[in-house]
Amino acid sequence: MSVPTDAPILTSNAMRAAEAACATGGTPLADLMERAGAAVADLAWRMAAGAPVLILCGPGNNGGDGYVAARRLVERGVRVRVAALAEPATDLARAARDRWTGPVEALGDDPAPAPLIVDALFGVGLSRPLAADLAARLHRFAGRRVIAVDVPSGVDADGVQDWAPPLAADVTLALGALKPAHVLLPAAVCCGRTLLASIGIDAGRAMRTLPRWQGAAPDASAHKFRRGMLLVRAGPMPGAAALSAGAALRAGAGYVVASGARDVPFAAIIAEEGESYSRRLADPRLGAAVVGPGYPASAALDRDVAAALESGKPLVLDAAAIAAALPGLGETSAILTPHEGEFARAFPGLTGSKVDRTRAAAKRAGAVVIHKGADTVIAAPDGRIMAAWPGSPWLATAGTGDVLAGACGAMLARGDDAFDAAVAAVGWHILRARAIGPGLVADDLVKA
Repeated sequence: MSVPTDAPILTSNAMRAAEAACATGGTPLADLMERAGAAVADLAWRMAAGAPVLILCGPGNNGGDGYVAARRLVERGVRVRVAALAEPATDLARAARDRWTGPVEALGDDPAPAPLIVDALFGVGLSRPLAADLAARLHRFAGRRVIAVDVPSGVDADGVQDWAPPLAADVTLALGALKPAHVLLPAAVCCGRTLLASIGIDAGRAMRTLPRWQGAAPDASAHKFRRGMLLVRAGPMPGAAALSAGAALRAGAGYVVASGARDVPFAAIIAEEGESYSRRLADPRLGAAVVGPGYPASAALDRDVAAALESGKPLVLDAAAIAAALPGLGETSAILTPHEGEFARAFPGLTGSKVDRTRAAAKRAGAVVIHKGADTVIAAPDGRIMAAWPGSPWLATAGTGDVLAGACGAMLARGDDAFDAAVAAVGWHILRARAIGPGLVADDLVKA
């Protein structure tokens, strides 16, 4: 499973607006359909490798893309059959159907499968499960290689669903921009490998996939404090704070203090068990602080969070510290790192897709939110969104969230914008996990 790095993501409504803007700017929608169909044909030609292709066309513009692809494939000498669910229902789809000179079978007559199936039945316009009889027909094609045009039929493009489509794709070709379904569970798994065809739409940069992580080397004038001094506050489970502190060093911090911790993974970390927390927060060289790893809800946590907020330093708040800090963040530059359960407790009542909920939480908190999970979403209060699908399944183990909090602290302590720091930390986290692979435990991320 993979998606392009640093690629645009548009919701269904945003995609329609982008298409309309193209038309207003002088690019006919028929040209966009021709480009989309050509991209589908090119992918099908490569995947079919000379084998016959069956294209399933729906009544809308997604079906129109399928008719264009069929015509283009025949021009390349591919044996193509087209099966339609219904007659075209849009002007664009009708025009594309009229240019297809081959026969059209009825999908209701259960056409014979082919080695490669192109699913051009429904695109971004469908937001409900397919009818049972159609789903049963599509199940007949299971086991064949499948290309989905934009999204597999039956997938809500905006990622708001709890059902699986009847025909999962091996490869999904997103048109113009990715859609939330390509990066959010459960739909992302059903899309298989997602590719992006640029068809001339200006998708903007407000919502993107994670860029490829590239660590910047310190310049010649760097010293430990310019690289970032970070304070990590330990709670009753100091091992979690030790993981955060170690991760911060590995992620590039120049100076790390673990307040309240004893055993830390590197001698270079300053471990302090005394009452130095407030003094450290007041240090003008301090770039950021991390509070929350291994620190359950308690009066002590509330006091430590309040002291961190009062210091005015940029903060990374993890676990129970998130709810303890809300709604009092004020103007504090902060990154919040909840998993799904912590997110629900800190931000009750939010609805919609994971993208919708994370965006709303960031705006409500006035902070950057890393909504962790296999389909991690990062949102800023100004509306910027990054989606980090796919991550690494080996990160599903205790302590990896503490490592991420430390990496966030390192990026924030060196002076990065909070959103940029969060994006860099998530990229670092995933890259290290992929490099380690099977058998990963949280300590490996720090020591490897």
